[in-house]
Amino acid sequence: MTGGSLGLRTGSYGSLQLQQGQTGFPPNLQPSPLPITRKPSKLLLASREKERVLPCIWRVLGRKKVIMLLLVVLGLLVFVSNSFNVNKGMGDKHDIKITSTQNTMKGKDADRALLSPPPPPHLHTESFTVVHGKSPLLAHQCENFAFPPPPPPSDRRRSGPRPCPVCYLPVEQAIANMPTSPSESPVLHNLTYVYDENPTRIEPHGGSEFGGFPTLRERNESYDIKESMTVHCGFVKGNKPGDQSGFDVDEVDLMELETSHQIIVASAVFGNYDIIQQPTNISEFSRESVPFYMFIDEETEAYMKNSSVLGNNRKVGLWRVIVVRNIPYTDARRNGKIPKLLLHRLFPNVRYSIWIDGKLRLVVDPYQILERFLWRQNANFAISKHYRRFDVFEEAEANRAAGKYDNSSINEQVDFYIKEGLQPYSEAKLPITSDVPEGCVIIKEHIPITNLFTCNWFNEVDRFTSRDQLSFSTVRDKIMAKVDWSVNMFLDCERRNFVIQAYHRELLEQMPPSPPPRVVIHRPPALPHGITSVKTPPGKKRGRGDKKRHRKVVTVSRDNRQF
Repeated sequence: MTGGSLGLRTGSYGSLQLQQGQTGFPPNLQPSPLPITRKPSKLLLASREKERVLPCIWRVLGRKKVIMLLLVVLGLLVFVSNSFNVNKGMGDKHDIKITSTQNTMKGKDADRALLSPPPPPHLHTESFTVVHGKSPLLAHQCENFAFPPPPPPSDRRRSGPRPCPVCYLPVEQAIANMPTSPSESPVLHNLTYVYDENPTRIEPHGGSEFGGFPTLRERNESYDIKESMTVHCGFVKGNKPGDQSGFDVDEVDLMELETSHQIIVASAVFGNYDIIQQPTNISEFSRESVPFYMFIDEETEAYMKNSSVLGNNRKVGLWRVIVVRNIPYTDARRNGKIPKLLLHRLFPNVRYSIWIDGKLRLVVDPYQILERFLWRQNANFAISKHYRRFDVFEEAEANRAAGKYDNSSINEQVDFYIKEGLQPYSEAKLPITSDVPEGCVIIKEHIPITNLFTCNWFNEVDRFTSRDQLSFSTVRDKIMAKVDWSVNMFLDCERRNFVIQAYHRELLEQMPPSPPPRVVIHRPPALPHGITSVKTPPGKKRGRGDKKRHRKVVTVSRDNRQF
């Protein structure tokens, strides 16, 4: 923009006489000037001054400096705007109102709500309701989660069971989603247990002394669910579980068992069968509030003390070790079913429990597991289904083929269930999708109906074989036929997401030791054709001037090769 053009533009807004004088008409044809002239306003004068100043700034500072100056001004405006929004948000932090639930949270609850990211605008934003709707919460961020497509069948690297993705809530939000009251137990509200100081065997296959030798009539009555029931559930002798009842523990451990806890994690190693695996990815809150209990027998205790793993503080990493004495069975696997299925008897003041076999390592926080597989599903008992088999008859055949147990005992158990009406699994049982669990993980809320389920399940293990996969569906179906209750059987690949399976100690000892690290020697590159290197003779020291001449190159002509 030039000065002339500025002057011309100024004339067009100011005097019409100047514009008429520059039109090029002859003087005699020019219109007569208007008698009234318009005085320029202050606004127009200001705009003229700006138009004169800007070109001057442009010429003095240059184009690049002007652009940089504009960017700095723009950055200052953005910073001031963001500071204003942050200060406004901090003022509203402690008074958050959730419109989807019509609930106002203050203090720590508001801070906890802020930890979860807001859902995208296109997602469903209704609140997620936990059991009984006692705790209205924010929209669930996993509601649109979907499994990725499975790998193609031609991918041989993906053969065998593998973990799959699982959407867990952050630990803080999972804690906030914990139900405020226990789940309702259908029909059954009061469950007590048989106590008999001198149990006697009446029938040839009535279980063990530890289980109280329940008769078939008592077994059938345990499935006639009423408001108040008394059933066999182990520990029939003694004052209380762990005290002269078989499966006894020390006095200090008895006091520990009676402590009240919201959540516990439990496992066991009997017969020195496994190596204790340490949990990982456990939040600081869970480390302080969730105890981890490991039951071991005296054989395992002796091994751990000899190897300096177990000290006087009864702690191995996160695990609080409880030594069991006077174990009732000679089979270590059957002894392991006592804490696995009867945790509600050992810990009468616990609300939730997570059981994992001794060969497993927990890699997800307990609150996240409970939120994903119990609270989110409105369930009170969860177990994974077998990754391959879903029929009891197939499971029995696999146990016989693998030598898991005496074949005649397996046949006897299956024949007994057939007489009771056991049928191969079919789609007629839907929405039940499997009759065979992968029983190495049990997630449970301790309420009367789930306690009855594990009591009756243990009685089947006590009466028949210790292969609890064979008796699971029989106990489940008998209870489901009486009351409105079900088991959350989730995918085995989801289970493998939060526990990692290790080898049993026996297999680890049979494995060959890992080879020493391989040392790779890199040879120097070969010299070009016709070039040889001459080494320094032994005993001769290199001078200071020889450092740059460390390699002597000798050329050999074609005529000298043969010689």
